[in-house]
Amino acid sequence: MNVFVGNPLFISWAAVVAICDCRSRRIPDSVVVAGLAAAFGCALVQCGPFGIALGQAAIGASIGLAALLPFFALGAMGAADVKVFAALGAWCGMHALLGLWMAASLAAGVHALWLLITTRTRLASLGRHGSPTFELAGKASTPYAACLTVAASAWLLLQGLVGGVR
Repeated sequence: MNVFVGNPLFISWAAVVAICDCRSRRIPDSVVVAGLAAAFGCALVQCGPFGIALGQAAIGASIGLAALLPFFALGAMGAADVKVFAALGAWCGMHALLGLWMAASLAAGVHALWLLITTRTRLASLGRHGSPTFELAGKASTPYAACLTVAASAWLLLQGLVGGVR
């Protein structure tokens, strides 16, 4: 049943998050709440794409929120990134969060390096003038929530190819 309900719900939500983040560097709270509701709903009726039970979803969401909250407090990432990671914790469970964080951080690092090269930004100029380190069209330019959801979607695809999430 998860192939027909949970998988399309997750992929649709992840795509909306990635598109919003890439286009405007903003993810509406309604999108995050919809993702959390869908994750908990799928966990409740046991049709989630990652096979997460309701208790695991609650723990995953709590750990996801707590894990990235310090980065938000330090100004290193936006609130939406933290909330999306909490939603991913509800979808994927606590056990997946470290791997998702590492994959997303690697992707964000590659993206930042690409921006440095393509914009010919000098390392000495980074962090000056009180603006974000990377800025593109007036927006912080690394869409971290998109990196997170793409990593989770890739994990789902990989798990499907090798025959199961567990």
